[in-house]
Order: sequence, then C-alpha cells, then structure tokens
Amino acid sequence: MKNRICELLDVRYPIIEGGMAYVGNGALAAAVSNGGGFGQIGSAGRSPENFEEEILLASQLTKYPFGVNLPISEHKDNQPYVNVITKHKDKIKAISISAGNPSPFIPIFKEMGLVVMVITATAKHALKAEKSGADIIVCEGYEAGGHNGGAELTTFALVPHVSRMVDVPVVAAGGIMDGHGMAAAMALGAEAVQLGTRFVATIECQAHDNYKQYIVDSSDDATTILTRKIGGVIRALKSNYSNKVQKIDQAASTIEEILPYVRGTENKKAVIEGDFENGWASAGQGVSLITSVDSAVDVVKAIAVEANQVIAEMKVINFGQSALKN
Repeated sequence: MKNRICELLDVRYPIIEGGMAYVGNGALAAAVSNGGGFGQIGSAGRSPENFEEEILLASQLTKYPFGVNLPISEHKDNQPYVNVITKHKDKIKAISISAGNPSPFIPIFKEMGLVVMVITATAKHALKAEKSGADIIVCEGYEAGGHNGGAELTTFALVPHVSRMVDVPVVAAGGIMDGHGMAAAMALGAEAVQLGTRFVATIECQAHDNYKQYIVDSSDDATTILTRKIGGVIRALKSNYSNKVQKIDQAASTIEEILPYVRGTENKKAVIEGDFENGWASAGQGVSLITSVDSAVDVVKAIAVEANQVIAEMKVINFGQSALKN
C-alpha cells in the first residue's frame, strides 16, 4: 500500500491514529506505528509536561515515525506545547492541527521540518489550509466522534468533493472502523484513513476499561449529538449523562448554560475514570463494528489486510460493461 501519504509519513500502511483528547497516549501511538500505521500523541487534556513525557515514551517504544496533534482552541496558551514540539522535533515526523485557524502555525512547524496535516470539515477550509502550506488535508466527516464542524458534512460527501479540489493528498476520517471503510475511503479519493474510536478499544490505549467495554457493547445507534449550541457538534456515546445534557441544551438560551456540561473535565470523567453517570465519551458512528479490544499493532495489520482483500474483490466485479457494449 504505497502512495503519497505513505511516502510523506514514511509508513507501510496509510492508516493514521487520530490525536484523541486524554486517551491519545505515547504507548498507543508507538503501537500503531509498530503495526505499520502512523501513531499520534494527543495534546488535548494534557499539561505540557505530560505531553512531553508521552512523546519521550513513544520514542522509546518504537523506531518508526509518529506524530502529535495540536487542537488550537483546546489550549488557553499554545506556546508551551509548541515549545515541547520544538524541543523534540527530531523525534516527531508530523503534526496534525485541528480546532482552529491553522494558518499562523503551519509555517512554524514546516520550518521545523515536520509534515503538516490539517483537519478540516469543509472544502473552503481545506482549500485555505492547502494555500497556507499544509502537506496533507484530513477531511473529518460528521460521523466522527467528539467535536465536529458546524456544517455537519458526512465523510461520504466531504472526501470526494475535497479530493477533487486540492492537489495535496487527502485523508478520510469519521466513522471508519475497518478495512471495508478504508477501501470505501480510497474509492472516494482519499489516500489514507484516520481512525479514533477503533484505537480507543485497544490494549495500549489508556482509556478506562469501562469506556472500552462500552464501545465493544455498542449498537449501530449508540451515538448521539450532545449539543449544537457551541458552534459545532459533539458526537458521543448515548448514556444517562448525554440524555441530561441534551435536555439542558434544548432549554438553554445561551452557550454559557451548556458549556459546564461538555467541558474536557466532564469528558475525562468518562474516558479516564470510567464514570458514565457524570461524564461523556466520544465515539464515531461506526462504533458497532468494533467487537473486541485488541493490540493496536494487530488492529492496523487487520485493517490493511481486509482493505486489500476488499479492493482485490472489487477489481474483479464487472459493473455491466458487457451490457454497455451492447
């Protein structure tokens, strides 16, 4: 599986781990990279000191390339995180930028020699990111877990549109859990996929066992939107807490009334502490496709094998060509 993204990230398989808040730890990033994919350490929910610790851990656990994620609006001050990245730039292959305007940051990271990936949710923002110097565009559809764009464009609609408009390679994200999803993304014009929820349900992820089991036990309608009052949407697992948040959201007349219930601290209660009565946890819409907790190494390889099988099977299908000739 060789293409432009494999070459840019120096990986065997174009499978990227999303930079997940709280649970995108160094051991997980290293395991994804050891499996042939591209692991990433999330900075959201981490102090600069802990962010640095996870980078150092990943560098000890893998000899393969890995990256980091910087969600701009998640930090009151991004400079300490930029300082950590600068200090360890030789250990990092790439950075993904999300949740804010990436334009001021792209030149900084490119000057460090890093591959820059920008997460977008519309073609407009994808074009702007490309113009600002992004090397890779990650198209994140409305199916994705966590914070999503207000346009609510689905992966199936967003990826083919953006892939036709930009010259840089495109990554598909949102609702992709297995090799079938990866093959479909490639058919839409993507050159790689980014997965978050699937990597939560892995041995190496620091997520609480309650969170992992919640994912494994989920049905096809297990996710919901917590709120639309914050300028975007948050996709999370259904629970008593999510029901409470939705009722508050419906009655709220200002953003300030709902914000205390969807902060990172409430997210941490579920994903790290396993408390689903007092906190919420992200998950993509394809969550029901996850049926076990496995090593991230095995997950990457299984997705690649399945995707190749699906693509091979598709190549032998005749879509009525003989009928068209007649």
